Amino acid sequence: MDQTPGPLTEATGYPPTHWIPASSANYTLSSRPSAHPIDFVVVHVTEETFGDAMRIFRDPRAKVSAHYMVASADGYIGQFVREKDIAWHAGNWDYNTRSIGIEHEGWIDSPEYFTDALYRASARLTAAVCARYGIPATREHIIGHSEVPGATHTDPGPHWDWDRYLRLVRG
Repeated sequence: MDQTPGPLTEATGYPPTHWIPASSANYTLSSRPSAHPIDFVVVHVTEETFGDAMRIFRDPRAKVSAHYMVASADGYIGQFVREKDIAWHAGNWDYNTRSIGIEHEGWIDSPEYFTDALYRASARLTAAVCARYGIPATREHIIGHSEVPGATHTDPGPHWDWDRYLRLVRG
């Protein structure tokens, strides 16, 4: 993995991230938030390992990406698409243009992947994104992939602890 620091640092309130660029065939260049306001954080679960999902984002044939992915075991955060650009994660163009997508390593039917390290790292990232763009830290603005209009996915699934997650985001 490329360990080159991403464009955001702890000095900006963001947790440490590692820049692992997605294939440029898997996202749209933009100049957000001036081109499109950023109003949402969309929570995903990969249904893959971190390594397999990373390979998918880097495959130009995949036509999918997310801004970030959080590893289950230790909360490692990879950044795949710059926030100014539009990741192809929500399955809805309007939501893609208006959101930051955060993938979480694991499977919706395997709650053991939703570790304390994963929740804490992701919540810190989400809190920083919300602060940067003035997004309210509410369930109306921090949504699951399954809540995107027209969604065909069920993530983050029934084992995702929204109460815990939002407490951490707000804490």
